[in-house]
Amino acid sequence: MECYNLQRQAACLKRSLFDQGYLDEQFCQIEDLQDEASPNFTEEVVSLFFKDSARLMTNIEQAMEKNPRDFNRWDAHMQQLKGSCYSIGASRMKNECASFRNNCGDENAEGCMRSFQKVKREHGVLRQKLESYFQLLRQAGPAETATRPGCA
Repeated sequence: MECYNLQRQAACLKRSLFDQGYLDEQFCQIEDLQDEASPNFTEEVVSLFFKDSARLMTNIEQAMEKNPRDFNRWDAHMQQLKGSCYSIGASRMKNECASFRNNCGDENAEGCMRSFQKVKREHGVLRQKLESYFQLLRQAGPAETATRPGCA
């Protein structure tokens, strides 16, 4: 019974991540690649994303400090982060990356700073929410694929 409740909590949390726009269909496609041979595949991919995205955000921060108003450089770094967000379905982060890039195109340094703060905030929130999701999944144990809300 407890296992069922944990699976249900995980399903509800996942549904909320989709409903609130944190994740999109790409996340489901990653989950579809998970099988008995690699039962933690999705969590491993997401973990790699957070490690890589932290590095990319540090690169962006350094570029903004060392190369003020070098919008082309800033944009190139943000394009890498946006691609990483796209690869796991981190929709809100991806949208904030796009906003940053638009500000680069407008050569709007203040807008870039605001957008970058939002990117970092979305990164932190998504990390916390996905850590909670994967913790619930680990506690619940293996689940049937039919209990995967958000992935039609």
